[in-house]
Amino acid sequence: MIGANGFLGKVLLGMLIDRFPDLKHLHILMRPKGPVPARERFVKDVLGSPALKPVLAKAPAGWSVEKITVLPGDIGEDRCGLSEAAVTSLEGRVDLIVNCAGLVEFFPPVDESFKSNVDGVERVVALAKRLGAKLLHVSTCYVCGPADGVVEETEPVPGFYPRRKGPDDHAFDHRAELVYTRERIRAIRDSGDAAGATADRLTELGRMRSSHWGWVNTYTYAKSIGEQIVVSEPGLDHAIVRPAIVESALHFPFPGWVEGGRTAAPLVLMAMGGLRHWTIRKDAPLEVVPVDFVASSILTVSALLMHGRHEQVYQLGTADVNPLLLEPLVELLHSEARRRQRRPLARPVRIVTAQRARERRVNLQRRIKRAQAVLFAVKKTLEAAGLPGHRPITKIATALRMLDLQSLFREQTLELYQPFILHNSFVFECENIRAAYRQLSPRDRDLLPWTPETIDWRTYWVHHQIDGIEKWVQQEAVKDFTFKV
Repeated sequence: MIGANGFLGKVLLGMLIDRFPDLKHLHILMRPKGPVPARERFVKDVLGSPALKPVLAKAPAGWSVEKITVLPGDIGEDRCGLSEAAVTSLEGRVDLIVNCAGLVEFFPPVDESFKSNVDGVERVVALAKRLGAKLLHVSTCYVCGPADGVVEETEPVPGFYPRRKGPDDHAFDHRAELVYTRERIRAIRDSGDAAGATADRLTELGRMRSSHWGWVNTYTYAKSIGEQIVVSEPGLDHAIVRPAIVESALHFPFPGWVEGGRTAAPLVLMAMGGLRHWTIRKDAPLEVVPVDFVASSILTVSALLMHGRHEQVYQLGTADVNPLLLEPLVELLHSEARRRQRRPLARPVRIVTAQRARERRVNLQRRIKRAQAVLFAVKKTLEAAGLPGHRPITKIATALRMLDLQSLFREQTLELYQPFILHNSFVFECENIRAAYRQLSPRDRDLLPWTPETIDWRTYWVHHQIDGIEKWVQQEAVKDFTFKV
């Protein structure tokens, strides 16, 4: 297992421990962090996390932490950072590699995205071949690029790019793309620019290459190339699992468990901070899937893969059977924010165009600048006259500056999310995972549920998403959204 220290990885590990204690042995690849050895980091960051503590506290009979071997390694290095002796000792002993690792930032420097999502995949593929193991690779549904409706999971992976015109369109070859982009990365690194300028140029390179082929960001561009690396490897038994937006747990390890700034967290926090004007597509669903459904699906597909009864691609979404449209979602978040703050619902949510949102931002900035100019003049007058009152004026000026920064941050965040909430309407076909679920015994269906049609979205967003984000997302992120407008 690779990526056990991530949000999904922790839940997946916990589900293995909780529901399949007879597992023979699990090897976990863990990168050391500075002076902290891999094993110590695993014990502290993974086993000691809120997601694993309740699982380990009631671990079933037959389970022992001795069934886990932590291997110090890094998928950014040859042999995934394992020594030659370690790889030799694993040959013939590993049936399956589950790769949950990846960098999920939308627009990082392209070399950073490649390190996890492309270079790392190449090394994981090589390791799987060397060990004689099958590979389950976790990707994302959004490799599809822009969409307006149902996204099928039967689209051929090799040679895919979002602007592909059909099976006879061979314009994109991931090997040629890698040669070109890696040459550009080397040229930028060797240019002698300052570190900040180099990072900016690498970020722009990723933006340009993804836009050139039609992907909405560097993340989905790199993840699609990673998929094509997997499926193009001769003789590799594999399956690709594509979740949509992975969010807080529905049931396991407990309702509302969420970690870090998940994709929906900024939207929730902006709504709870009082945002009323939204730039969204009213008729588009937000394709959210609870993390425990993703974990149970990975285990289901793993079993089918190990028995040779798998499909190549499994998309994991909810909108094909239980859609939640964006307009009622933001209205729900708005009303819940007012209820919790005990404020009347005097001003309803308004859906505005991107242009109108920018105009509101510019107008607000002008008002803030005028207020700042007045405060500065008053402060100078007080200072000249030797009168008190500087401190309250300084506090007001600071509050205005923070309001300005918050408004800019909101605008930039909504702009970043526009491919997912404004420009497109994604409905991911999920027939393969439903067919997989039907192959399970009744007992295993209880252990590994895939029942998105049963989700009560109001309860989920109020008591799982909002409560979970407020409790588990870093407080620093919460502070960025607490100002009211």
